[in-house]
Amino acid sequence: MPYPYVLLSAAVSLDGCLDDTGPERLLLSSPADFDRVDEVRASVDAILIGAGTIRADNPRLLVNSPERRAARVAQGRAEYPLKVTVSGSGDLDPAARFWHTGGDKLLVTTDKGAERARALGLAADVVPLGPDLDWRRLLEHLHDERGVRRLMVEGGGTVHTQLLQQGLADELQLVLAPLFVGDPDAPRLFGPGAYQDGRLRLVETRRIEDVVLMRYEPTAPGTGTQPTAADHHWLALACELADRCPPSRTAFSVGAVIVAADGTELARGHSREGEDPVVHAEEAALAKLDPADERLRSATVYSSLEPCVRRASRPKPCARLILDAGVRRVVTAWREPDTFVADADGSGLLASQGVDVIVLPEHEEQAKAPNRHLTAS
Repeated sequence: MPYPYVLLSAAVSLDGCLDDTGPERLLLSSPADFDRVDEVRASVDAILIGAGTIRADNPRLLVNSPERRAARVAQGRAEYPLKVTVSGSGDLDPAARFWHTGGDKLLVTTDKGAERARALGLAADVVPLGPDLDWRRLLEHLHDERGVRRLMVEGGGTVHTQLLQQGLADELQLVLAPLFVGDPDAPRLFGPGAYQDGRLRLVETRRIEDVVLMRYEPTAPGTGTQPTAADHHWLALACELADRCPPSRTAFSVGAVIVAADGTELARGHSREGEDPVVHAEEAALAKLDPADERLRSATVYSSLEPCVRRASRPKPCARLILDAGVRRVVTAWREPDTFVADADGSGLLASQGVDVIVLPEHEEQAKAPNRHLTAS
């Protein structure tokens, strides 16, 4: 199911602390950065914080600029983004400022937590997800039931940690403040546990007065059939590569990327690449790698169109080439229509041989775009 774009936002000290242990909140950002955060808030559909942040900081979580709020209204949006908090227990202070400022509020909780929250009379829409909290179900609810396409997550550290560890964060916006906290009991941004492999991709650095903003994207593919945010990034790139294909009336335009388990891009390709008028995207990408490269065994192939199972121009279809390379995971945006081959089912062949095949239909329109002349009825 589609999820919102999840943007994690945090400011930390040089020693990685979100706050100190004093009674007042430690202000880590500069005035100009607080204004940048306000701008980001104004751009999203919802802002989420954990229950611990409400208890510790008692935030209002508003868009402070009247001009930005007016711009939202002019665009036909609510004056304030939806405010969301997550609590397993539902035990939250009904007098907290979170409930009494801004626009709509949502508490996502467990079945038992919902009973407690309703008994407390919290000024929010209460949504129980079952006996336990589940981040994927929460994101599906926000996307499908609340229309949230961009979600800003402002903490705390436990929430950020869980979203990153589960591969659900599309972007991390981290501000580094020039000070040390030095308290071993101070809250930190990320906790221990199993994170995805590999390095995050640095997409921007920006000096804002005396702090530095760093924006990162995850790169490591998911495992099995459970998609991650990085899977969406790589598949979007494959769809972009399809736009580079020389036009054809007898073949699809397809892009493909092969990515190692640690997020290293191994190769990319697109249909009719170079001087080969019949080469397919996956074929072009695989040809750039040594078949003995051990990284292929744990790699993911991203293809804008499912790998072909039959073709006239080569002895082996792309699904067979992928199997021969030892790749065990494929992510695609679009199942092959019957335009050239009846009952094409490359995904079925791959799955029958033990390959994990994930179709992300939210990228289908992008994959179809360079092929409109072939599929128009």
